[in-house]
Amino acid sequence: MQTITWQERAQGALMGAFIGDALALGPHWYYDLEELRKDYGDWISDYTDPKPGRYHEGSKAGQLSQSGYILKLMIESLVAHGEYDHGDFCLHLEEKLFVYLDGTPYSGPGGYTSQSIRETWRKRELGRVSWEQTGGKADTTEAIERILALAVRYARHPGDLVQNVVENTLLTQNDEMLVAMTVAYAAVLGRLVCGDPLDENISRNLMEQVKNGELPFHAVTQGNLQPPKPGQPEKTGAGQFSSPDALLTPSFIARAAKDPDISIEPAWKVSLLYGMPCAIYHILPASYYLAARFQDDFEAGILHAVNGGGQNQARAILTGALCGAQVGINNIPKRFIEGLEEGGRLMQLTAGLAEQSESE
Repeated sequence: MQTITWQERAQGALMGAFIGDALALGPHWYYDLEELRKDYGDWISDYTDPKPGRYHEGSKAGQLSQSGYILKLMIESLVAHGEYDHGDFCLHLEEKLFVYLDGTPYSGPGGYTSQSIRETWRKRELGRVSWEQTGGKADTTEAIERILALAVRYARHPGDLVQNVVENTLLTQNDEMLVAMTVAYAAVLGRLVCGDPLDENISRNLMEQVKNGELPFHAVTQGNLQPPKPGQPEKTGAGQFSSPDALLTPSFIARAAKDPDISIEPAWKVSLLYGMPCAIYHILPASYYLAARFQDDFEAGILHAVNGGGQNQARAILTGALCGAQVGINNIPKRFIEGLEEGGRLMQLTAGLAEQSESE
């Protein structure tokens, strides 16, 4: 069996996210699948230009969207400081992103600015509120798309992972359930970088971290979700998050992905099962399913994410990170790396963060 090193997994996760972002740039946000097939054919297999009148019009195949651009800002800040520096990342947002925005959807790098980023821009640049007050109620995945770098950086230190992920997520989104689901994804990605497979045991490992006090989720059950014993003291307390369900979801979905009696064919139709819209509760289950089903096949996992339509960019970013962490950078097809406009620079950046993470 091939041995995949820590650094290969870490870099695979980061590059997988960038590749997913760029692959979906052209066919982003098609909710009419017939229109998607008409514009791009029966199967999208590589980088494509956005069509005229679409969300990223003017961008070119292999370029990053604004999500990829912000992820790159995060990695640059981490590499420069050797750790997460919240103030420095906020400065990056102001000096390298907000100066290009005007509060409308079509402004700034990548050709389109998501709702949560626009709201944060308005509060910070027009309202002049502090960074502690910029978060809003958007139920989308913008936070996950950038904090996945924190999951890689702090994979071996779940306590630091949670603290930094929460602090960064609150810059744009402050709903407790969304923050919990974002932390859960980061915890899952961290376990994959550490070498765990995305299978039915992943949640058991995460729940052990809950019981050890490393992940701040509420839990009263014993091992394997058995009921607590009468009179047994509640060791974990209330926890920062009221329920551990966000940590339990990945195992159930991974089990379904391997169950011969459960069939989703072709796999891209997972977007129809869990939903094509942008909300986090549509995107996460589909991403977990594809990453669990295609544990050893990065190309299949990410292309099914793209070909499912709807918010396929978020689906591809999250799936790309999960698949990339499992296969490692050397098992990602070279054409995906070579086709990125900044492929060389991104490889250099992600290698730096992977090395930094491994040395902890």
